[in-house]
Amino acid sequence: MTRSVQALAYSRPSALASSQAGQLLGLETAGGLTPRGAEPHPRFFAGFLASPRIAARGLLAVADVASARYHQRALPSSLDPVVTGNGDRLRFESFSGCCGVYARLDVLQDGLGGAETGHGTTNVDVNNPLREALSRMTGDDPLHLRVGPEEMAVTTLDGPVVEKKVPLPDRWLRGFAEAQVVSAGFDLRAELSAVEAVRFLRALPRSSGNASRGARWVVPAGRVLRPTTRPVAGAVCLPGPERLVSLQRVLRDASALRVYGPVADGAVSASAWEVVLPGMRLTLTLSPDASRGFSGEGGVLEALATDTAAADAELISVLLAWEPRIDPAGLAEQSGLTADRVRAALTRLGTAGRVGYDLADAAYFHRELPYESDRVERHNPRLVAAQQLAGSGAVAFDGESVSVASGERGYRVREKDGVLSCTCQWWADHRGRRGPCKHALAVRMVRRGASAVAGGVR
Repeated sequence: MTRSVQALAYSRPSALASSQAGQLLGLETAGGLTPRGAEPHPRFFAGFLASPRIAARGLLAVADVASARYHQRALPSSLDPVVTGNGDRLRFESFSGCCGVYARLDVLQDGLGGAETGHGTTNVDVNNPLREALSRMTGDDPLHLRVGPEEMAVTTLDGPVVEKKVPLPDRWLRGFAEAQVVSAGFDLRAELSAVEAVRFLRALPRSSGNASRGARWVVPAGRVLRPTTRPVAGAVCLPGPERLVSLQRVLRDASALRVYGPVADGAVSASAWEVVLPGMRLTLTLSPDASRGFSGEGGVLEALATDTAAADAELISVLLAWEPRIDPAGLAEQSGLTADRVRAALTRLGTAGRVGYDLADAAYFHRELPYESDRVERHNPRLVAAQQLAGSGAVAFDGESVSVASGERGYRVREKDGVLSCTCQWWADHRGRRGPCKHALAVRMVRRGASAVAGGVR
């Protein structure tokens, strides 16, 4: 696994303090992007939260996921949550160390007391003393939230006094990108009332014992979710149910639980679980298995392999402005591209972490992850292998099928109804459910003329 170190520099530790006016929660920011360009300590918000205790619990849930490994447990090693200001909301995001769970807390305008936020994306410091202080919050005394440095300090910071260095595996970055692309294919499958949501979630296992390993299935039945042992018609996959434990932090304040996922086809699949809170939403998206991170799903590969989508994505990215909801029709009008090409461009931007997907809004939103998002492309093993095959002349067309020489063996790639199949072991094992194999991807590249840039990624 390729691994680098991410240095997060903060002006001071985030902290929760008391004053005569109430409590003050200061969340310190590291380097990030804003409409003004890169900033060492961007400032996104200053104002009172409408539901302080609930917001504290939601932030702790996101931090829980950032420090968790749900598969092959090891010492905690987390990247501080990412925060994005979208003008009318703050979004706090994190990804688990095992690459299998994506968490996001959306604090909407009602939750921010109607105040506006700045625009941009950065990391925010959530340290252990802060977590302990937030855990002790029991009432709803006034809480003033500041995301970024104090107003007086914005222009007087001499340099960082707190620095965190965390490992940043490439599969972690790929997982962040894959989760957005996977979510865009989900539909709302069920919605439970507050009472049923609490009953259902509290009955789930809290740890991965023998009884909870693997995927479970639930079937919406009226206002409840009925468990089933197999993927019957209408069932939703619940893979690794113990990974929803972080939702327990906010259950007492939930007004509903929404469940999202693809139409069941008999195979295990990812799903998303959204708790609706006063002025907020907390969402956990689960990979198809606790031992199977998002980084290997391959949903981004088709988008990464096309030159047209790459050029279109560059054009569309110039038009983005940290919108909370991206309007594809408006982008098509501004760019002169068709709606289909805009959607393909947004998919590609999602693979680089430059847009996220909000299930409740059924829309993409703009953000710029505060690390080298192009590494998602540069270090994707299947993509790199396919580029090498496409550029080395390994792909040979022969009537209705194509032969691909890989190592000492040759494989046959065939197309039916727009889907490429292959005689390799990857296809036999996954049947396209985890994206194309490197041989099929190489065929796509050659057919689209991508061999001209093989050996390098744009």
